[in-house]
Order: sequence, then structure tokens, then C-alpha cells
Amino acid sequence: MSVIPAGTEVPYTVTYLSMDTRPSAAAPALPADVRLEVAQNPPVWFFLSLYGAVGRDYEWVDKFDDDPEDLRAYLQHPDMQLTTACRHGWPQGFFLLDWRVPGICDLAYFGLVPEAVGTGIGAKLLATAIQAGWARPVVTRMTLNTCTLDHPRALQVYQNAGFRPVRTEEHVRVLTRDRDPARFPA
Repeated sequence: MSVIPAGTEVPYTVTYLSMDTRPSAAAPALPADVRLEVAQNPPVWFFLSLYGAVGRDYEWVDKFDDDPEDLRAYLQHPDMQLTTACRHGWPQGFFLLDWRVPGICDLAYFGLVPEAVGTGIGAKLLATAIQAGWARPVVTRMTLNTCTLDHPRALQVYQNAGFRPVRTEEHVRVLTRDRDPARFPA
């Protein structure tokens, strides 16, 4: 496959997923050298640095256009939780949980930085995020969405973790940077 240049209009599919049953098994332990940090009142720049590091190859650009004050209020809402996985002194990935809708925890964002992909922490970090999402006793469902611009294995990883697709939507986006499909082995 060849590189798709920035400025190209590309179609993509968003898949919305749901998990309606609390997992019965505990999340597998993360490696001993991975430390989880839950951000207290995270600043916008911190979230955007993680968002950009994880999502730059997947067209995660929308949050950069948000009003900084609106984004700050979103991130610092008491029913939001930003957790970073650190290893070797730097972030390996993160997840953002959203409990603002009663009874639902939305896994708003989840991902690894490119250097952490393939190191074996992804599935364990996802299981940890799921466990944290269900930790509030009022939760009766977890949700998330992914799209065909994300890593090619993302949808299958979420399904393997227990999420089930509930609907899809078709969209079009103009690429903000060159996209090399060869960088994402299936």
C-alpha cells in the first residue's frame, strides 16, 4: 500500500461498543515496572500531550480544536478519571473514564504510545481500565467507540475484552497528516 497524503478525504467507520455485564475475573496484573498514575485535576496540556502521542498516527485531532476552558472542565469533572501508565520514566499509554451518565462508564479514550505497542501491556492495561470503569457500584454498562482510522486490531481487541458492537456510523475526514497503512500491521 502506498502513503495516503495529508489533505486526502477518506471514509471511515465508527463502531460503538457496549459491555453489559461486569467481568467476573480480576484484571491480570500489569508488569511490576508499570506504574499507574491517576491525574488530579489534569491540566489541558497534559491530556493533549498524551492524546497527541497516542493518536497522532490515527487522526486523533478533534480535541486540539476544543475550547481550552471547555476541555479543562471536561477533564476536571468529578466523574472523569485520567489514568496514565508509566514505565521507564515515561508514559506508555493512558485511559480516560467518563461516569457522567448515570449507570454508564464510557471508556472515552484508551491507547498506547507507538513505542509501547507490541510490548505486551496493551491487553492488561485495557483490562485494568475495564476493572476501574466497573469499580463504581452504580455502573450497569460500559461503552466505548473505535473507528477504522484507529489501529487495525483495535476493534478485535475490544471485542476480545468483552465489548460487543451495537451500531456503526459512516463518516468522512480530511487527513491532517500523511498516513502510511504499512505502519499498522494487521
